[in-house]
Amino acid sequence: MIRFEDVSKEFHTKAGNVQGLNHVNLHISKGDIFGIIGMSGAGKSTFIRCINYLEHPTSGDVWIDGCRMSGLSERQLREMRKEIGMIFQHFNLLMQKNVLENICFSLKIAGVKDAEAKKRARELLEVVGLADKEKAYPSQLSGGQKQRVAIARAIANNPKILLCDEATSALDPQTTSSILALLKDINQRFNITIVIITHQMSVVREICSHVAIMKSGEVVEDGKVSEIFTHPKSDVAREL
Repeated sequence: MIRFEDVSKEFHTKAGNVQGLNHVNLHISKGDIFGIIGMSGAGKSTFIRCINYLEHPTSGDVWIDGCRMSGLSERQLREMRKEIGMIFQHFNLLMQKNVLENICFSLKIAGVKDAEAKKRARELLEVVGLADKEKAYPSQLSGGQKQRVAIARAIANNPKILLCDEATSALDPQTTSSILALLKDINQRFNITIVIITHQMSVVREICSHVAIMKSGEVVEDGKVSEIFTHPKSDVAREL
């Protein structure tokens, strides 16, 4: 589903050049829940933004479902991004819109008619356990409820891939567990490939089948979670 082939990303700053990714090679299979873990500055967010091409790699190729991203026009990229949902640490909800309107927003951008968008949004509120909150505003919701709305919005257009950028970092442990259980249910129910960026090994252990460990823009180790937990090969893996 996702393949990185010798991908590097360099940022040019006033202080000099910064290597965000350094010759990354990684395969993520369809239907997997894949963790990307590392300390701050390891390159995790750059990696995830290269998946949907919000960041264009300096060199190398990113392939999504057999499609080479660098070969797409801007219009084709916009179409491809509809296949890739994303949720964030701080939810990114529209505060002036209620729950139903927040979910409908992404559908309307995609050209879905109002009645159909509301029908789809209500279906997803059932999935995320917030059917009774459609008229509530984000300020009236808990952190976990906000993230559930964000998840519903991210999967509204039936994406093939869901990117989660530190999506549980702002939540308490109990709420984190409930959000991870929801993501696992969505993965199994809709066969969505999920990529989770995190610095918490507990998140990887609870939900991921495979994991890649990053340091200084490089993937230093990757494989099945069970194998890396029992036989870590790198110093970074042992530290985490």
